[in-house]
Amino acid sequence: MMRYGYWLGAGLLAAVLAAGPGCRGGAVSPDEALLDSVERRTVDYFWSGAEPVSGMARERYHVDEPEVEAEVVTSGGSGFGIMALIAGIEREYIPLEEGFARFERIVSFLEGADRFHGAAPHWWYGPTGRVKPFSPQDDGGDLVETAFLMQGLLTLRQYLSDGGEREMRLVERIDRLWHAVEWDWYRNGQNVLYWHWSPTHGWTMNMPVRGFNECLVMYVLAAGSPTHPVDPAVYHEGWAEGGAIVQPHEVEGQTLRLRNQGAAAGPLFWAHYSVLGLDPRGLRDRYADYGDEMRALTLANRAYCIRNPKGYDGYGEACWGLTSSYSPGGYVGHAPVGERDLGVISPTAALSSVVYAPEYALEVMRHLRADRPGLWGPYGFYDAFSPSTGWYVPRYLAIDQGPVAVMIENYRSGLLWELFMSHPDVQRGLRRLGFGSPHLKDKTRRTGR
Repeated sequence: MMRYGYWLGAGLLAAVLAAGPGCRGGAVSPDEALLDSVERRTVDYFWSGAEPVSGMARERYHVDEPEVEAEVVTSGGSGFGIMALIAGIEREYIPLEEGFARFERIVSFLEGADRFHGAAPHWWYGPTGRVKPFSPQDDGGDLVETAFLMQGLLTLRQYLSDGGEREMRLVERIDRLWHAVEWDWYRNGQNVLYWHWSPTHGWTMNMPVRGFNECLVMYVLAAGSPTHPVDPAVYHEGWAEGGAIVQPHEVEGQTLRLRNQGAAAGPLFWAHYSVLGLDPRGLRDRYADYGDEMRALTLANRAYCIRNPKGYDGYGEACWGLTSSYSPGGYVGHAPVGERDLGVISPTAALSSVVYAPEYALEVMRHLRADRPGLWGPYGFYDAFSPSTGWYVPRYLAIDQGPVAVMIENYRSGLLWELFMSHPDVQRGLRRLGFGSPHLKDKTRRTGR
């Protein structure tokens, strides 16, 4: 079999080809079969469940109310979705030619869609490409969601980089979208990056992005931009607040090094969104070892649910995971602290943490699949449920589905980490900010240029 995977080195290519029934036949373990079935269904959210005109990821899909915001597409969730589609092609869930045509459709949409100093809004209308305000004053560029979108596009660029003439044309179009993002504009004249800018409301949202949270990849991309880079001081003085980001503390027997913005520990999507492409294994700077930090955050979340201080029925070793998701009261940022624990478990939290604690994530996956059949829908596990009350809704969110598919693939093969980390601008950004990573050691590693 020869697919786009030929770009990989022989060792990793062999691992990808042998990783599961989606790549090559043969006997597989029950856990491998389970991983494959979850990845396959979750990828399909971004394939058959996509908005049909743009090819982009729908912000949400309600099985019980399929017309709800059916035309609304998401920038960050589509970045996750692009990465999921790459995995789907390599696993042979998606035909190669049809997958490439989908990438062309997505890029064509982005070229004609509303952008603001090169940055995407949080939401668009898929049929028109016009912005849908995320909130009354949030009707312009969203730099964080743009970073998640670019994480996907740069991964795709590297995936295509050894292709033929047709692939090279798409690579050039992706490069133009990437080069157009004015990261330096979003400094607002200060040594920090701002989340939002609106052509009608300017900087009114007033949200400088400071760590620790899900936004690390934004600073890496901003530092690595070949056209609109920011100085490393924007990272060190803005994101890291001159070192104040480091506040070692213990949560549920786990030592966390980085500040969690007023709480003992944050929601688990903080350990997912930026490191779908940034490989946390061995990723270090003066502030933290990010593999260690993400694993500790995961284990603290699990330990909190096992301790279960609020006494919810159903919490335990096979049922844990608090992150932002649906709840009986709408979308809520769940976290392992008393006031933010509403008894709602989100499958994405544990399943997307399979790269940090596979033995524990697989325990949750087995439990959900075997013991909670009502949570299994057309695109994998539904977004959230309450084990103590039986509440759930048959609904999906792109930003929760994407990390499940991408992190399962990274656990199985490392494919998406290898692709993103091979991009020369990503490597430039990491070096400029003082990061170390195994991906930076081999100067002969193929870069796609």
